[in-house]
Amino acid sequence: MATHIHYMWLMLFRRRKPAGLMEKLRGLVWPRMGFLRSFRYFRMRVLRLTASPHAVAAGVAAGVMSSWTPFVGFHFILSFVLAYLLAGNLIAAALGTAFGNPLTFPFIWAFTWEVGNQMIGHQKPGQGSAIDLVSLFEKLELSQLWDPVLKPMLIGAVPPALVSGLLVYGLVFYAVRGFQARRRAHLAERARNRLGEAVSGVRSV
Repeated sequence: MATHIHYMWLMLFRRRKPAGLMEKLRGLVWPRMGFLRSFRYFRMRVLRLTASPHAVAAGVAAGVMSSWTPFVGFHFILSFVLAYLLAGNLIAAALGTAFGNPLTFPFIWAFTWEVGNQMIGHQKPGQGSAIDLVSLFEKLELSQLWDPVLKPMLIGAVPPALVSGLLVYGLVFYAVRGFQARRRAHLAERARNRLGEAVSGVRSV
């Protein structure tokens, strides 16, 4: 029975025409529901997590901070480790990694590489130099990528990760605390109304 219902659901709501390659690529850059609706959906997912304001805020901050690192395939793992160390929520950490996406990665990589080189001393301030990451990844092995690319990106990720992590933590903490307080007040009001209706019903009998 459950399998039949699942099949019917797929038949009713699946796409009539499978998405083509160009549509999938466009979806990576521009979500089907739009950025505003995507942000609202993300916001409600975060606010409705059943955890303390600190746990939710620390989890989202951990996801954002991990997104600054150059280890794209390991952002989830890094966010979970940071969330564990900060007593954060793991689901919130996974949601926070959405900060790293096809739109933000070019900025993140360029910014962290530039900052890292200046911190290490490989490049003097004001002397910008171009870097072809795709070409380097195609031609060099991981050991050869460490010093010219990964090392400066990792070091350069520390300052923006700390700043954005603190900023995100504060914003999410107060947003979640306010949302949970309003929800508790709403539930308490509903309980009082139901109690009043029950008492009125008893008195009328």
